[in-house]
Amino acid sequence: MAHNQVNEIDELFKELKTAPGFRSYLVLNSDGILIRWDHGARFSPMTYQKAVQHAHHIDNLYIKSVERAKYLSIDPQDSRIENIRVRSEEYEMIISKQGGYTLAVLQDDGGEFEVDERVEN
Repeated sequence: MAHNQVNEIDELFKELKTAPGFRSYLVLNSDGILIRWDHGARFSPMTYQKAVQHAHHIDNLYIKSVERAKYLSIDPQDSRIENIRVRSEEYEMIISKQGGYTLAVLQDDGGEFEVDERVEN
């Protein structure tokens, strides 16, 4: 039974890799430790060190987002974070946490990245 589940997961990741704009993925356990990642052979390869660095930042971002959502929300039911979407100049990252695992998918950003010059620090 468990062997079939592994095959289903592998099939899911194979299908994910065929999606337009796909770059890479990372899977973290409940402690934020990287347990699986795609090397991103179609683009610049993601080394193990870079994947671990991404995992650390993803875990911290998710934890801080949950804390801020609780702080901002009046109703605790409304403060549940399902997905986080981050866009940079290089790519877009979608982070989702289900059960004890976190999945982060890196994909093309889908267009030009615009910087608003009116924003002052």
